[in-house]
Amino acid sequence: MNRTPPRRSTALLCTAVTVLLLATACSSGSSDDDADGPDDPAPTSTGPTPPRSPAPSRPGTPSPGTSTPPASPSPSGPAKAKIWQPRPGTAWQWQLNGRVQDGPDVPVYDIDGFENTAADVAKLHGQGRKAICYINAGAWENFRSDKGDFPGSVQGENNGWEGERWLDIRQIDVLRPLMERRFDMCKQKGFDGVEPDLMDGYANKTGFPLTAADQLAYNRMLAGIAHARGLAVGLKNDLQQIPELVPDFEFAVNEQCAQFDECAKLTPFVKADKAVFHVEYELPNKDFCAESDKLGLSSMRKNLKLDVWRQPC
Repeated sequence: MNRTPPRRSTALLCTAVTVLLLATACSSGSSDDDADGPDDPAPTSTGPTPPRSPAPSRPGTPSPGTSTPPASPSPSGPAKAKIWQPRPGTAWQWQLNGRVQDGPDVPVYDIDGFENTAADVAKLHGQGRKAICYINAGAWENFRSDKGDFPGSVQGENNGWEGERWLDIRQIDVLRPLMERRFDMCKQKGFDGVEPDLMDGYANKTGFPLTAADQLAYNRMLAGIAHARGLAVGLKNDLQQIPELVPDFEFAVNEQCAQFDECAKLTPFVKADKAVFHVEYELPNKDFCAESDKLGLSSMRKNLKLDVWRQPC
């Protein structure tokens, strides 16, 4: 789900051309982090999602006082710093249940963008880590501070999670400024990258006649919003469109590709020297780690509630 607007050039090329000899110039401008194992028994159901569709990740209840800042203009001119691109095999932590807690000593933390503050991100940076900002780009959520900004016309069917409805991603003119404000929030809090969730609505029952072309357009739009702000962006699931979207994204995030025997579809990212951050919820590590290592994935087992516990390969 993502797209990038062209950057404006900062200077025009000066030329001198005239047959009258008059000059004119133009200017311009692999260990278990918790020996006690999962906090809960391995989940056996992920809600009313379509068959063979990985369970979408979800954050917990939002903390009071979190808000989305107003939109800021996209930067013009060259980026001040090169966009971060994690490499295959990079270890990571994924915690979407509340504010980030002390966890494993790994170089990448993927955490909820609304729940966490600039100070939380700065603390991760102080520990030598990169921070990925989780937001929902494919569904409206009734527990977010910006819920009133989404008109009813873009809200479709419930997506299997309480308080959430699929978005009509065809309405890019409506959704783009809303997503820009969310990406601005990630940028202003100091995140290095963004994980937009639910990037495969076209393959689900959304209440809208979404097509693969609609999804490609929306996903590339999201990638463009991120890149205009100097942020890396990850492709969440959407395995079928990986061949078309690898150039637009710096990494991938996947749920349950081993359970559904689909991990090989993620190899285009690894071949492009881009990390694939992968989790399983139900399979024990012995059933997927060998293949994950062979494919170059950054894999671990997590509780479905995505708390601190993890069991990496």
